[in-house]
Amino acid sequence: MEIFLKTEDEIELMFKANQLVGKTLAELAKNIKPGVTTLQLDRIAEEFIRDHGATPTFKNFPNPFGPPFPASICTSVNDVVVHGIPDDKTVLRDGDIVSIDCGTFLDGYNGDSCYTFCVGEVAPAIKQLLKTTKESLYIGIRNAISGRSINGIGQAIQRHCEKQGYGVVRELTGHGIGKEMHEAPQIPNYDTNDSRVVLKAGMCVAIEPMITLGDRHIVLMPDRWTIRTRDGKPAAHFEHTIAIRKGTAEILSTFEEIEQLEGTLY
Repeated sequence: MEIFLKTEDEIELMFKANQLVGKTLAELAKNIKPGVTTLQLDRIAEEFIRDHGATPTFKNFPNPFGPPFPASICTSVNDVVVHGIPDDKTVLRDGDIVSIDCGTFLDGYNGDSCYTFCVGEVAPAIKQLLKTTKESLYIGIRNAISGRSINGIGQAIQRHCEKQGYGVVRELTGHGIGKEMHEAPQIPNYDTNDSRVVLKAGMCVAIEPMITLGDRHIVLMPDRWTIRTRDGKPAAHFEHTIAIRKGTAEILSTFEEIEQLEGTLY
């Protein structure tokens, strides 16, 4: 697949789409508490996105192995790694974690970001998983430098997480992003021993470590979307969309408002 380099005007449009994702996640942060269903969160997100002149990219997103995605956000609770489908039966409980992945399509370009939230009082071991996963995202971003191999991102993420005993999911990766939600290249979160693809200024990519408290193995559920850890232990997922620059990468999405609301949880 061809890798598309973005112009400054295109990166500005992507910045706006990704900032809206950050604002949507912050709006959801205000509503994440015990007793709330994941379907309620989905409705809040869809209304917020549409009220801001965008459409939810995930709604009816095609699936080559099954039905299109039926909701506006992915709500992945506890041992669900990614692609959890919101419904009225999944009620958030004290001690849960929920990863919310959100995409917007605004003025022809996509935004994509994910944040793992605590529900009520979460066990220290799980908070540490979240802390490490979030750290690994920024470590990956620091290694996303023009002229370097894409593999350096995954090497850095894997090293940081595995030295603390966590599993790094192999089957799911980050990706290029722009006019399409998923563009080339793939951005693995582990060392592939492949240094052929080099980062170039103007590339826009989503980096998204998916890290498990137990081993790294996953299973696909019968709905053909939901992916869980095989051992039933929790998983965390954080994602930023970035633009590659000649020096430090520019983060187009944002956690700033979420972190202002949450304070220092981990």
